[in-house]
Amino acid sequence: MQTNEVTLGALERRIDLTVNLSDVEAQVSERLKRLSRTVKMAGFRPGKVPMKMVEQSYGPQVRNEVLGESVESAFSRTVQEQNLRVAGYPNIEPKASSAEGQMEFVATFEVFPEVVVGDLAAAEIERPQLSVGEAEVERTIEVLRKQRTSYEKVERASAEGDRVVIDFTGRKDGEVFEGGQASDFAVVIGSGQMLPDFDAALAGLSIGESKTFDLTFPEQYQAANLAGQTVQFEITMKGVEGPILPEVDATFAKALGVVDGDVAKMREEIKANLEREVARRIRARVRDQALDALNKACSFEVPKALVDGEAGRMAEAAKRDLAQRGVDVKNVPVSKDWFTEQAANRVKLGLVVSEIVGKNGLAAKPEQIRARIEDMAQTYEQPDEVVRWYYSKPENLRDIEDSVVEDNVVEWVLAQAKVADKGFTFEELMEQSQAA
Repeated sequence: MQTNEVTLGALERRIDLTVNLSDVEAQVSERLKRLSRTVKMAGFRPGKVPMKMVEQSYGPQVRNEVLGESVESAFSRTVQEQNLRVAGYPNIEPKASSAEGQMEFVATFEVFPEVVVGDLAAAEIERPQLSVGEAEVERTIEVLRKQRTSYEKVERASAEGDRVVIDFTGRKDGEVFEGGQASDFAVVIGSGQMLPDFDAALAGLSIGESKTFDLTFPEQYQAANLAGQTVQFEITMKGVEGPILPEVDATFAKALGVVDGDVAKMREEIKANLEREVARRIRARVRDQALDALNKACSFEVPKALVDGEAGRMAEAAKRDLAQRGVDVKNVPVSKDWFTEQAANRVKLGLVVSEIVGKNGLAAKPEQIRARIEDMAQTYEQPDEVVRWYYSKPENLRDIEDSVVEDNVVEWVLAQAKVADKGFTFEELMEQSQAA
């Protein structure tokens, strides 16, 4: 069996493999002999089937198995001898012709690139600074109160924040358009459920009053036949309910999970949750900047096989997400080509991170994993149960380990780069994190 390597490109390689058929036949003969000891055929006792019949029935299958194993063995031995790190799976095909007594194959494959991390000294990373105070706690309590708003009927004109019930009819060029008509339609004024001009028209109407107004749809409106078009709406007010926010008392605290209804304890828990959320978002913003700096500092070609595999996994994940949202994915073509660029960035970053972790000893330490799990568990009602679940199976720890490793790499980047602390308001941090 002979081999030789040819370089086809930056990462692509080709190996010619030659298999001696005499070696293959020797192995086939040995396997068929072993098989004949146990094979069963009608009219013969086990182990008494003539070798000729065993060869006729099982010879082709055994021969294909031995030939495949021989080629794979030659390929594995060659890449080990030449210290080649194969990325993905090789494509092995037989040649059109071979010398007498031999079979020749061509194996084409990619190798992992040499990863060199560039200088990060010029990279600039902005680290948000924010302390959670009473103002943030109060704002959060107001949000929680609004989420638990109830409504009662009122005898007055409608105003922002009211829940109203209306009939409406929309006409384009005098004709009612599809989706432009509804009866007993409920909407909260100012909630953003309707277009701004429609929402504004709802305020100031008493029960039984009607209003007619023009509305121009946005140029990028989802219904193409209405995008950028001006239509006329007529609305009739049928019901007005004013909002009632719950009092911040023991009942409110119990609704938020504080069993004894202690309002002070509720505030403490809200503050602790906010601090965890702020820390998480700061960590995410710094992480994204650090990984982006790493990506820009490294320039190398990534194996197409790895990119193709990652794009395929991303496409399947997208299908699962759509299915969970109730979408029939059979009628939604999701192509892995849509994810090629993102997949290439993921593969590249994964190779860079792996290189840094290996060279700098940044693997996740047991105490780091434990600390991360215990911190996460604090957001649950029974933290001890959460911790036990993570340690019940090794696979439960996988995502935590990856997260800790990522944080270790980020800290390594921060030690190399220029890091500037910048004060943020709570709203700025929340808004920018959502935008990212």
